[in-house]
Amino acid sequence: MSESITLTDAGFLPEDLLPDVSLLVTEDDESLDNLRSEKQQRLLTETLYSSWNGPSNAQGFLVAANVGLFTTGKQPPIVPDVFLSLDVQIAENWWEKKHRSYFFWEFGKPPEVVIEIVSNREGNETGRKLLEYARMRVMYYIIFDPTQQLGGEILQMYELRGRQYIPTSEQWLTEVELGLCLWEGAYEGKRDVWLRWCDTEGNVIPTGAERAEQEREAKETALQRLERLAAQLRALGVEPGA
Repeated sequence: MSESITLTDAGFLPEDLLPDVSLLVTEDDESLDNLRSEKQQRLLTETLYSSWNGPSNAQGFLVAANVGLFTTGKQPPIVPDVFLSLDVQIAENWWEKKHRSYFFWEFGKPPEVVIEIVSNREGNETGRKLLEYARMRVMYYIIFDPTQQLGGEILQMYELRGRQYIPTSEQWLTEVELGLCLWEGAYEGKRDVWLRWCDTEGNVIPTGAERAEQEREAKETALQRLERLAAQLRALGVEPGA
């Protein structure tokens, strides 16, 4: 297991302890995922950038898929399917190697949420990863197991209490001001049960396409109401706009 790191009061490593990022492997050519998981990852990331402004009092957020989390420069990263981190911003020059992954000593904090999407039994989501994310102090750990490969519930949610995760049935993530729910419907032409972000009332946060469709339908409804009102006025002998 990776060794711990000591941050300053501001949440960052002292300059003289910064790892040499030129020696780190931040990306490789070995990523191999399935179509279902890739689409699910995109649904979780695109939705927030399209239709969410972040929680109150937060200064920006970062949601990403398949990006490494580096706690130290001496150990390989752990790569969640999706993570969400509040009060952080991507550096302007994100091509610099020191900005190309989620380095804890650069961002000064762990993500608030990590999500693992299970497609086989090789990921060790309820074993090593659970322990690693707890060690990183990730507040919420979510396991989405759509085909129940692990033999448990489709959606498993954990909240950090002290130094370990406690299973919870609460799907509202209070500290993030977002919820997670299972939603059956069509996304990009594929009908399935999807993991979706939702608001406090359980309404899913729409994708950009869904929001555009909602706005189009709202305009059509408003226009139809105006047309009905105009017809009623004409029936009374009143010309609209006269």
